[in-house]
Amino acid sequence: MTANTIKVVCSNCNLRELCMPVGLSPDQMDRIDEIVATRRKIKRGGALFRNGEAFTSLYAIRTGFFKTSVATEDGRDQVTGFQMAGEIIGLDGIVNDQHSCDAIALEDAEVCVMPYSKLEELSREVNALQHHVHKVMSREIVREHGVMLLLGSMRAEERLAAFVLNLVQRLHARGFSQSELILRMTREEIGSYLGLKLETVSRTFSKFAEDGIIEVKQRHVRILDTDKLQALINSQQCTV
Repeated sequence: MTANTIKVVCSNCNLRELCMPVGLSPDQMDRIDEIVATRRKIKRGGALFRNGEAFTSLYAIRTGFFKTSVATEDGRDQVTGFQMAGEIIGLDGIVNDQHSCDAIALEDAEVCVMPYSKLEELSREVNALQHHVHKVMSREIVREHGVMLLLGSMRAEERLAAFVLNLVQRLHARGFSQSELILRMTREEIGSYLGLKLETVSRTFSKFAEDGIIEVKQRHVRILDTDKLQALINSQQCTV
């Protein structure tokens, strides 16, 4: 894991609209550029931060994929989320000034480091930035509610269908295919996140394939029938 002091120009970043507010003046963008002054590379399997570490910064993911997880009382890792390029990670640390989960890279990744004290200071002057930070926090709350609904009221098929659809929709917003994706996480990690056993995840993927809904080749998934996948999700569906 290395921290490179490379100038990151947010105004020229192709992910800017995903992780930064739109409509800022050139002067305001320059000030944000000054804050986001470093990038950090994390190798696959490396930690961006660990549970209990002091909270100093938020991180905008430039490339790569992360999972967040917490250790359960019996020593297992409970996956709490998956994060991809264009998303902000590290919000868990704001409440107690220390991180409450581990953030692990699922592939080689790079993040922009945004020192929270500087971000907070600038947010007081730039209303659009403050609004954007609040929007990101709100999205996290909505996502957590969605996960609770997913785990509390959906059958295994519904959970996996909602997960795959949500993943492909998020990737599509980043310019990727609407029907194909590479799973950066293992079946076991998906099961941990969805509250399902590994065998159930594998069996459900196989059933989707047998029913002609998706095509699965190891980690490569192609959606053959989006409507059928959507129909599996009950009317209480919420974004996860």
